[in-house]
Amino acid sequence: MSDLMQQYNSAPSAPRDSIVWWVQAVATLGALLNATGALIALINPALLVSPPAQISDAVHIYAGYMASRNLALALLLVALVAMRASRALGNLMALVGLIQLIDACIDCVEGRWPIVPGVLVFGVLFLICAARLAGYPFWKRAAWIS
Repeated sequence: MSDLMQQYNSAPSAPRDSIVWWVQAVATLGALLNATGALIALINPALLVSPPAQISDAVHIYAGYMASRNLALALLLVALVAMRASRALGNLMALVGLIQLIDACIDCVEGRWPIVPGVLVFGVLFLICAARLAGYPFWKRAAWIS
């Protein structure tokens, strides 16, 4: 048992994966945008809806859910960039990109046309970064297995 522990303790650490600067920049910008959205949802959810909309208790509840989702995504993006955990960052960026594409579809259905292009570009950028980190496009099996 002690030999196993000694071997474990003396083994060289695994090399950190390299993450290109532009992927780091997109992840960091995404974290900043998600954190900003979370803070807006917590502080003044009226900024998330059109001016004539009423802010009810239900809106406050859903704004809290949005804030928790966005804060979790922002914290994980920053942490994974800092740890240089490229595989986990790629998976998270694929998830964030998919969330943004779904958000863009919902924005289209609900007629929020001015924000659709920004949300769509953000989602596509995240998916491009996820594909870059995986070494393969995320929609191919090789991107998800070792």
